[in-house]
Amino acid sequence: MGVLNASIDAGIGHLELNRPEVRNAINLELIDALHATLDAWSERDELRAVVVSGAGGKAFAGGADIAELKARTHREAFFGLNQRLFQKLEDFPRPTIAAIDGYALGGGLELALSCDLRVASKGAKVGLPEVSLGLFPGAGGTWRLPRVVGLGRAKELVFTGRLVDADEAFALGLFERLVEADAVAEAKRLAVEIAQHSALAVQVAKVSLNAHARPAAPDPIDRLAQGLLFDSADKHARMGAFLEKRKK
Repeated sequence: MGVLNASIDAGIGHLELNRPEVRNAINLELIDALHATLDAWSERDELRAVVVSGAGGKAFAGGADIAELKARTHREAFFGLNQRLFQKLEDFPRPTIAAIDGYALGGGLELALSCDLRVASKGAKVGLPEVSLGLFPGAGGTWRLPRVVGLGRAKELVFTGRLVDADEAFALGLFERLVEADAVAEAKRLAVEIAQHSALAVQVAKVSLNAHARPAAPDPIDRLAQGLLFDSADKHARMGAFLEKRKK
């Protein structure tokens, strides 16, 4: 099995990030696998909705792979590796649902925010801790999060980098549904509910909703800002300390 498990059953797609040994951290191999699968699935007329989850039950996605991220420079930031993937997911022609069991941090939460809907279990913990590593949420977090929770609450979460438990996240509006356990099962129930309706009508509704909700061209600004931070000494020192702590 590779870094991504992809399957379609009765019109419901399931993308499972499969790196549980590192909390399903998002690395280049996983990014490439998601791109390829989304491209292939965009042509599948029988597909009605897609659930995105993380393997192992302990994390949806713990963020970007820090070992890879530490080595990236402004060149990779300007290329927009995560940004392009998350935009493709947001623009995917069928509704997408993030099923969050465990941690969704940094790029993991940004991945969830790029889905149309989010379902979480009581064990979920979410946050955007990038500032603690000398970066900022440059893959859409600074504009997708305010779109969901409001600007003031988004600033508080980004500036502090704190983790939020499931109950608080649900109260903030980060999740559309909150269940005791097994967010994947609930997300699939929601997908089946959506699939009962006209696929074309749902697709048109998604395009319209996204067009009215999104700001004007934020992506180049994110890439410019992240590029400046990727080469900073502070970023390298903080990520080095993080990796050293993880080794111990």
